[in-house]
Amino acid sequence: MRVLIVEDEKKSASFVQKALQAEGFAVDVCYDGEEALAVASSAAFDGIVLDIMLPGRDGLNILHFLRQRKNTTPVLLLSARGGVNEKVEGLNAGADDYLSKPFELVELVARVRALTRRRTENKSATLQVGDLILDTATRRAKRGDVEIYLTAREFRLLEFLMRSTGQTCGRMAILEKVWDYHFDPGTNLVDVYIMRLREKIDATFEIKLLRTIRGVGYSIITEP
Repeated sequence: MRVLIVEDEKKSASFVQKALQAEGFAVDVCYDGEEALAVASSAAFDGIVLDIMLPGRDGLNILHFLRQRKNTTPVLLLSARGGVNEKVEGLNAGADDYLSKPFELVELVARVRALTRRRTENKSATLQVGDLILDTATRRAKRGDVEIYLTAREFRLLEFLMRSTGQTCGRMAILEKVWDYHFDPGTNLVDVYIMRLREKIDATFEIKLLRTIRGVGYSIITEP
């Protein structure tokens, strides 16, 4: 599970980051609203811990922006102001949960775990783009009537791309979600696996689903 922490108090952000990492989460951290919006809009996360009071854009503004663009990533709002009106405003803006400061780290971790667990449970077992079908329960893939045999890594790559249909997935996002790398190994690893995947799901079919967005990344498209 990959979580984004948006908190301008660096000490607090560090405590939360370490607590979540200790529970096995992969964690990214942003300290201001503009950076957070850019990161949350360009990479896939399983949950976002979002402070309301931030320099630049505030948390509610970021939340409104994400929801308007159909980003359904679960969001846990944090605020030093625990008034009912602010909680209602945050929930109405699309937050999934709300936690007032100060809080116990154990409670925050439990809430994040609950949010990401519900997101995983709600994910469809069968993904489909055009005539390409991926069954995540049986780990089988087929296009039309043709069975496609994938290695474990190829399967993870295709699942990530299909769950991000219509979005451009950058190389770093792919490395983090498919290989659990949080650094660029300086190789063409992603390109090699994209090539292998393209040979299996596109090469013998008229309509090509896997596209390269030059200089940005890759995308599975729903229309030719």
